[in-house]
Amino acid sequence: MGVYDELKARGLIAQTTNEEKIRDLLNNDKITFYIGFDPTADSLHVGHFVQIMVMSWMQKAGHVPIALFGGGTGMIGDPSGKTDMRKMLTKETIDHNIACFQKQMSRLIDFSEGKAIMANNGDWLLNLNYIDFLREVGVHFSVNRMLAAECYKQRLERGLSFFELNYMLMQSYDFLELNHRYNCVMELGGDDQWSNIIGGVELLRRKEAKEVYGMTFTLLTTSEGKKMGKTEKGAVWLDPEKTSPFEFYQYWRNVDDADVIRCLKILTFLPLEEINELEKLEGGELNKAKEILAYEVTKLIHGEEEAKKAQEGARALFGKGANTDNMPSTAITEADFTDGEIGVLDLMVKTKLAPSRAEGRRLIEQGGVAVDDVKVPSISAKLSLEKDFEKKYVIIKKGKKVFHKVTLE
Repeated sequence: MGVYDELKARGLIAQTTNEEKIRDLLNNDKITFYIGFDPTADSLHVGHFVQIMVMSWMQKAGHVPIALFGGGTGMIGDPSGKTDMRKMLTKETIDHNIACFQKQMSRLIDFSEGKAIMANNGDWLLNLNYIDFLREVGVHFSVNRMLAAECYKQRLERGLSFFELNYMLMQSYDFLELNHRYNCVMELGGDDQWSNIIGGVELLRRKEAKEVYGMTFTLLTTSEGKKMGKTEKGAVWLDPEKTSPFEFYQYWRNVDDADVIRCLKILTFLPLEEINELEKLEGGELNKAKEILAYEVTKLIHGEEEAKKAQEGARALFGKGANTDNMPSTAITEADFTDGEIGVLDLMVKTKLAPSRAEGRRLIEQGGVAVDDVKVPSISAKLSLEKDFEKKYVIIKKGKKVFHKVTLE
């Protein structure tokens, strides 16, 4: 199976500018393509994961990926999918974020000589002559068509700044520049990037009479159409310091039944034949598929050793007999106790299982909190230093799926 057909069969491809030509190029030729990453944080998150997986599939098929980091576009920020203007970042912050992205991406993409390219659009955008840019690039864009694009249309009610209106031109110029520098002939991105990608394809056609191509892939959403990758604590990050390997594993272990097979197809390299067999599972048997998903995805991002540790930690919760060493934990000391006791509500806030005492109170009153498998009876419940911490730790359970270890030091 060619790589285009593989991506199609896995449900990754959303839109293409010329499906027949793109299928032929990807299945039978070797091309250079790019995907852009704006460094808006110091870590990639699971929303980027699909893009990296597509890059990896393409590279395995012999194509050369360009990971384009937005040292220039990051100074503005893409308005796509946003109701408000993004926070403006300093150049120092952007450079730091790019370094973090490069390190994380290298787990799945081989950046050795000739295999892939890292580029930074700050190299050509930051020193542009504005008048020259308008004459060379701006003349090829219709403002009417731009405002009709989905990425801008949803912002018009709240107010779209001229600052952000430039973003499409800059991203389109990236494609032109990468075509000149590396003979890049295709831009890939999430489906929310379709308008921006079309802008680049059209710019090369109008300015240089070149045929280049664009392809988008499906966004990582649940069966209900909601974006995946959010928890009560915020985004699910690829950086282990921001989202621990255990928490990362647990996120995938706890996906809804309706989403597990799609995630296996999109986020793992497991053969489709194997995934099709897992699709036959029903009811409680689906937990096997969820465990495979969680293990495979964690292994890709954090390595096999961390995936095994996370799996052991999870089995301590869902089964019996495994250790709890790799569970998210918070350390306390005897100084945290008053007269040998500590309130469960206090622990909920200290461990960040509840963002506030009011939220912790609500969870306890609704019967959603347990300590060592015993439901907490009231908001005034306390734990004893002598009795409850005899084994030097307790496990707090919030709801059915969130567990936290509190250790006494």
